[in-house]
Amino acid sequence: MSLVVYLAAGLLGLSFAVLFRRPRPAVRNPLTVSTCVAIALGALVFVCSAPLTLGAVNDLTGITNFGAPLTYGLLSAYSCSLVILLIHWRGGSRERIRRMVARSVTAYAALIVAIVVMFVLADADTERLSDLDTYYANTPFMREMTVLYLVGHSVATVVMCALCLKWMREVTGLLRTGLQLIMASAALDVLGFQLTKYTAVVARWAGGDLDFLSTSVAPPMASLAALVCSAGFVLPRLLPPAVAHWRCLGDYRKLGPLWSRVRFVSTAPKSPSSWWQLPRERLHWREVSIHDALLALAPYFDDRVRERARDATLRENRCAHEARVVAEAAMVDDAARRAAAGEQPLDRPSTYRLYATEVSDTSGLVELAQVLTRSPVVAMREGTVSTSHGLNHG
Repeated sequence: MSLVVYLAAGLLGLSFAVLFRRPRPAVRNPLTVSTCVAIALGALVFVCSAPLTLGAVNDLTGITNFGAPLTYGLLSAYSCSLVILLIHWRGGSRERIRRMVARSVTAYAALIVAIVVMFVLADADTERLSDLDTYYANTPFMREMTVLYLVGHSVATVVMCALCLKWMREVTGLLRTGLQLIMASAALDVLGFQLTKYTAVVARWAGGDLDFLSTSVAPPMASLAALVCSAGFVLPRLLPPAVAHWRCLGDYRKLGPLWSRVRFVSTAPKSPSSWWQLPRERLHWREVSIHDALLALAPYFDDRVRERARDATLRENRCAHEARVVAEAAMVDDAARRAAAGEQPLDRPSTYRLYATEVSDTSGLVELAQVLTRSPVVAMREGTVSTSHGLNHG
């Protein structure tokens, strides 16, 4: 069981690290802070609930079963953090958020104090690392401690579900998907953890023995529920920037053919080449460098080359925009070849402005790069440009 909960704790810790990768800006964002606190507390709960950790805590403190109130207190704090996270996520006036957070903290702080008091009053001299709930189900005060932490967790689940259901009617897209994942995690928690714990404890009260539900079924189901819940909170926050980075990486690669064709004339500073550099930053550097190279090649732009390529594309019944981009690609390719060969710029260079320089995003350059490698008109230019220029300048 220790391996299962340690694995869950590790995955939660990874989520925390990804979400909190920029500490200074994150500290100023209450939503990010509350998300990270909830994930961190969830990871701590799993670490502390592992039998290996419980044994180590008991030995370190010298108090038999001290790991129980520690774990139950952290679980209650985790339950409270989920409610607070939803409060911040839901938003509203600062006064309303502050009031609801204060109520939640007060209620669960009282619950944690009650758990500790019950443990202090109880007689629990026999160390139990995996079946404490059921072993002490009929022991005064230990019984109440178990019921308290279970009820506190159940109340948090009910509140969380109520908030999610109410909010789900108002939102769409990724936010709605995140709320659905949270609801799914609540169902897993109720059926796989809470119900099994309640059933095992009640069975002991009735003189039966269903301890396996508490010791074998509940821990992995709780781990799964916590991971799904964390995904519900993290997904709407991380997926959009992840998709944006993926698109940037795609555009960066698509610009490769154009960059390889014109890089020899670029005077832009070299990129701080690092494997960890974000795709957005790498794309921005490549975009700036290509624009710099195109500016350097402008004296070599030949309108005759562009016009011939445009006419050839229009004869293939292509649209005007596609003909324009193909013509520009042919002109850029021609200019790059003559600059690379050391030829002199044209006496009367073109004043034409490329489509890629008219748009504010990277789409123009990406389109130019794709046409440069795929268009048969540009391919034809590659085979004939040296001959035609030999005739023109000979």
